[in-house]
Amino acid sequence: MLIDGSAAPMAALGPMIRPDAQRQSSPPDSELEETGAFAPVDEVEEDAPADPEADRSLLELTPEEERVVRELQQRDQTVRAHEQAHVAAGGKYVTAAPSYDYESGPDGRRYAVGGEVSIDTSRPSDPREAIAKARVVFSAAMAPADPSPQDYRVASQARVMEAEARQELASERQEEMAQTREASSQDDDEASQAPDRERARDRLAELFAAVDQPAPEPMFRQVA
Repeated sequence: MLIDGSAAPMAALGPMIRPDAQRQSSPPDSELEETGAFAPVDEVEEDAPADPEADRSLLELTPEEERVVRELQQRDQTVRAHEQAHVAAGGKYVTAAPSYDYESGPDGRRYAVGGEVSIDTSRPSDPREAIAKARVVFSAAMAPADPSPQDYRVASQARVMEAEARQELASERQEEMAQTREASSQDDDEASQAPDRERARDRLAELFAAVDQPAPEPMFRQVA
């Protein structure tokens, strides 16, 4: 699968990555298969012949045609495994079932030679959610055994998203730590000023106590 990195116009939650499979052999007949649920694609009748009358037995094929059919069968299996790996790893961020491009073989049957899966790569505002989502997107991009060049680009974008979210989270933590240190410093200042306030209160108490003392009675000396 080759992810083309284009934004899907129907994406409501942000840019969508649409992975496309590389094609081989002659230009195939393209047909987009869309299903309403994520059922295994093998359950869908995709291998039905394009024309029943054109369905030929392998016994009727030439050696060269048999070789082409075997190659198409192998390609079909590889493409389906590739797309299903993206779906399995992408989880809730996969927004649609895989769709495939087909090529008709010499036997009259159609074989998947390309495919795509839509993945939501929009960044959540919360940095913690962004980190978690970036990891899932990265895993989905690199899930197939043979990631395409565009798969690597999507994985790189996921790494960038995670790095930015981590930097934002670190800034938030530093700000919280600074606020905590400031509050602690204020508490220390108040604690250091407490003895001075206590001494001042004791001094005032002493002064008030001295003022409250009764004045001594006058002493008169009798003169003869």
